Amino acid sequence: MKNKMIIFIVALLALFGILAFVVNYQNQQASEDNPYGKDNLRQSTIEQLDNPLYQNQMTPDELEEEIDSGDPITVYFYSPECSFCQQTTPVVVPMTQEMDIDLKKLNILEFEQPWQTYNIEGTPTIIHFDNGEEVARLHGAQSQDDFQSFFENEVKGK
Repeated sequence: MKNKMIIFIVALLALFGILAFVVNYQNQQASEDNPYGKDNLRQSTIEQLDNPLYQNQMTPDELEEEIDSGDPITVYFYSPECSFCQQTTPVVVPMTQEMDIDLKKLNILEFEQPWQTYNIEGTPTIIHFDNGEEVARLHGAQSQDDFQSFFENEVKGK
């Protein structure tokens, strides 16, 4: 009886080991050539890699270059694990597409420095930059009308 229990435990551990290897391998495959330029991504980010709502990603270095260029840019700072972001993204992304706004996305779960650099107090946060300066900011979960007004008045109106 004791030998059967040992064999069962060893088999179970081997099964978990194989499962961990397979999941890790699949995540590595999914993460190859990702827009974040990182080898290791968090699982919640990996799950969004093919989601059309989470395309148009940028890195903090790319954002800094865009801001320094002086060209207008609108950036959506979000975390894949933020419940408010999960509610906001399906509203904001189609809205900006319809309004022909090139909404860039910066995943601050993968890149933590923007929290300090851009004084992000919580997610979601949308910031519009122009001439190298922040000109408008919308923070937190908002109504669809609030987002619409922000994009019409602060982004399109500028």
